[in-house]
Amino acid sequence: MKLSSTNSRHRTALSSNTWLKVFLFIFAAVWVDSFVGTTDRVNWLIENSLVFITLAFLAYTYKRYQFSDLSYLLIGIFLCLHIYGSKYTYAENPFGYWLQDVFQTSRNHYDRLIHFGFGLLLAYPMREMFLKWLKYPRWVSWMLPIGIALSVGTIYELIEWGVADIFFPEQGDAYLGTQGDIWDAQKDIFLGVLGAIVATVFFSLVKKLGKINKEGK
Repeated sequence: MKLSSTNSRHRTALSSNTWLKVFLFIFAAVWVDSFVGTTDRVNWLIENSLVFITLAFLAYTYKRYQFSDLSYLLIGIFLCLHIYGSKYTYAENPFGYWLQDVFQTSRNHYDRLIHFGFGLLLAYPMREMFLKWLKYPRWVSWMLPIGIALSVGTIYELIEWGVADIFFPEQGDAYLGTQGDIWDAQKDIFLGVLGAIVATVFFSLVKKLGKINKEGK
């Protein structure tokens, strides 16, 4: 069995989609572990609000439109990275501390990793949605994920500020994870856009190489 990178016209029932069931099982295990082992339940709920929204969107659209197995894998990886961050808070994440020790950085960069992963891992699913579902032109489907990474990253930073400052001021530092960096929001937005650009270039090259190989046979 191999991961499909193209969306089929035929809808597959969840009971028959082996790969998706595997992804869901792994995600559920990571999600439950993050909740049981979290050091801050309030922060966990705040951080996971977007996870609930994403899962609701995927469940609602499943009968009308299904992403490819590759897209579900990429979405699942991003969500697992995000909820692993919510378990400890981004600023106190153990993997981030490990990276800090290895690269001798001045701060825990786990939040930077997630922002970069947002663009890197979700650019392809977004491209697939625009191209296969909404029938946008191919070039538009490649460019929109970059623009969305920029706009969503900016909106998310504004929402973070509002939530932390107005609704949960006590959890503000843990939720924002700025760690004293006054340019934290701008750097996070930049990394999200950079991730989307890297993914777009990579998958564009893969598509072109695959087309060349087919024509050469």
